[in-house]
Amino acid sequence: MKKYKIETIVGIFVVFGLLCIGYMTVKLGNVYFLGDDSYPLTAKFTSASGLKIGNPVNILGIEVGRVEHISMDQANQKAVVQIKIKNGIKVYDDAIAAIKTEGLIGDKYMNIDPGGSGTLLGPSGVITDTQAAVDIVELVSKYAFGEVKNK
Repeated sequence: MKKYKIETIVGIFVVFGLLCIGYMTVKLGNVYFLGDDSYPLTAKFTSASGLKIGNPVNILGIEVGRVEHISMDQANQKAVVQIKIKNGIKVYDDAIAAIKTEGLIGDKYMNIDPGGSGTLLGPSGVITDTQAAVDIVELVSKYAFGEVKNK
């Protein structure tokens, strides 16, 4: 009888441990079984240099989403960046999306000025007013080789 009691306790701990591992895998891996708590938006840039899938999307300095997919629209010569924004975050049709750098040579992220014109962008909305990332290496080389004029 004592043998079965110890095996039962060990079994409960093993099941509890597996449930904890499964929960952490789902939470850290951003996997959703019962539905997603975000909606998709698209932004079209002249250049998406340095931006990667999984980079954060910030509004007013707060992380509200992630970059989901980056592709190219060859007909319009634009980089198409698909993002997911948390439900409840309002983005208007006059929003401005910009690719920024964390620090001097840090990772890239997308910053969105949400606008406020009154017309909300719904799921699959497109942000048309965008600013591409500033290329620090290009700016430094222009300054070093005298292409930048002092006023």
